[in-house]
Amino acid sequence: MALLGVVAVWLSVVPAHALAQSGAAKLVPHRAVYEMTLDGTRPASGISGVQGRMVFDFDGSGCEGYTMNMRLVTRIQAQSGRSSISDLRSSTWEQGAGKLYRFNSSYYLGQTLEESTRGNAERSGSDGQVKVQVSAPKAKELKLAGPVLFPTQHSLEILAAAQAGKKMLQARVYDGSSKGSKVFATTTFIGKRLEPGAKLPSKRVANDDILEKLVSWPVSISYFDTGAEAKETPAYQLDFRLYNNGVSREILIDYGDFSIKGVLSALEIRPFPGCK
Repeated sequence: MALLGVVAVWLSVVPAHALAQSGAAKLVPHRAVYEMTLDGTRPASGISGVQGRMVFDFDGSGCEGYTMNMRLVTRIQAQSGRSSISDLRSSTWEQGAGKLYRFNSSYYLGQTLEESTRGNAERSGSDGQVKVQVSAPKAKELKLAGPVLFPTQHSLEILAAAQAGKKMLQARVYDGSSKGSKVFATTTFIGKRLEPGAKLPSKRVANDDILEKLVSWPVSISYFDTGAEAKETPAYQLDFRLYNNGVSREILIDYGDFSIKGVLSALEIRPFPGCK
């Protein structure tokens, strides 16, 4: 079950890769591949190794909405010597104005479908209340008191804060994870702006020369459970370097008992589709 929590991080933060360019309300369509490995463990984790790959594909515009397709396949090696392969697939669509959000995800362990989640959310009223209709794994309706952000909205708030020189941002975020029932309280810390060409990685990939021309920021997001599960310590923490075109690298997810890192291994940036 710990793995489910880790991959849920990707569901909620991957859209943060699809951020606006400085001075423009446009989101950069792109495809990025990350190699995932175990970074560290504590004895209680029961994990001795993690290897995997995440493929993230983002497209759309503020006019037609934003689509995100993600697949994360990992092999988990237990301290007992046993290993398992997990496969998380996610597809979401978010209206440019942030009023509508659709989510669809499935989680496989080996060849067995362990969990499937589908639903949609709609924002209404001046108070920002969100109505959620979950169709799978079990039909239910939720009403979330505002303010609450959808993932791309959250990403844009982070970018705007970074560009304005702010150091911290707090927000409640709904992404459809945890069977569509959870809202996370998030605290984001933004580090000192890095100028173009600063701290270049030793491992280069095709097309990453584009990143050399961009400013970037070290970002750390802590995700806290809310409601009856609320605690003073975060459920997990995500650290990454955020570039001004929305690409992230140097990713580290700390889930408490263990942490995993993601290294950018392939990057394709596509032309902006424009508005019709």
